[in-house]
Amino acid sequence: MRLMIKFESQINNSYDSINKHTIQGFIYSLLKENTAFSNYHDFKGFKYFNFTNIFPVSDFNVGETKNLIISSPKQGFIRTLYESLKNKDFFYFGENKMEIKDIKTFQPKLTRRFITSTPIVLFENNRENRYYSIKTNDFSFFMDRIKENALKKYNAYQNDNYCFEGNIFDRFEFDREVAVRVKKADKMFIIIGTLWKNLEKFNMDDKRFYRFIMETGLGEKNSLGFGMLNVLRE
Repeated sequence: MRLMIKFESQINNSYDSINKHTIQGFIYSLLKENTAFSNYHDFKGFKYFNFTNIFPVSDFNVGETKNLIISSPKQGFIRTLYESLKNKDFFYFGENKMEIKDIKTFQPKLTRRFITSTPIVLFENNRENRYYSIKTNDFSFFMDRIKENALKKYNAYQNDNYCFEGNIFDRFEFDREVAVRVKKADKMFIIIGTLWKNLEKFNMDDKRFYRFIMETGLGEKNSLGFGMLNVLRE
C-alpha cells in the first residue's frame, strides 16, 4: 500500500536542503503521535517501509507542488500515516514548512516489470561499510544478494521459510550507478547504489512475494529511501 503526499514549500530553498534522513525523521514523527507504531523508531529489525525522492527534482519554490510517496506492505502503517496527516494543513521537513495540498492512499497494480525510482544498495562488506559497485564486482554477486536479501525480509515478515529456484528476475536492464551523499549529525556519508530501467519476471508464480518487494524495496537501507520500486505498465 502507498501514500502520496502533495505539498508546497512556504519558502524558497535548495533541493538538497531536505535529505533522506529529513524525510525519514518526518515519517517517524508522524508515528509518534499516540499511534500503534509510536516506538517503531526503536524497533530492532526490518522496518518494512520505503519512500521515493521528493519529485519533481528541482529547488523548492513557493507555490510549486512537490510529491512524496511512502510505501509499506503493512496497510496499518500507511493508514496510520494518513490519519496523522489528514487533518493537518501543514507539516515540517526539519525547519522547512510545507503546506499540504492533497494526500491519498493507493495500491499499484502488480505487473511483471519494475523500474527503480531510488538506487538499490547492497553491502559488499558490511563490517567495513563497503558497498557493492557494478564497476568493480561481478553481476552474479548482485543477482544472488538481492534474492538473498529479499527472501530474508519476506520470511521474517511472514514468519515463513519460503524459497524458490532460479533468479529473482529474468531480465535486467541497467541504467547507471550513483553515489548518494547522505548527511547525518553534521557528518557526510557516501552510499553507492544502482538504478535499473527494467527488472522483469517472466512467470510470476508467487505474486505475494513480488507485491511485498514492490512495497518494501530491494536491497539494504529501504527505510532510508533506497531500493524503491515502481511498476512498469505492460
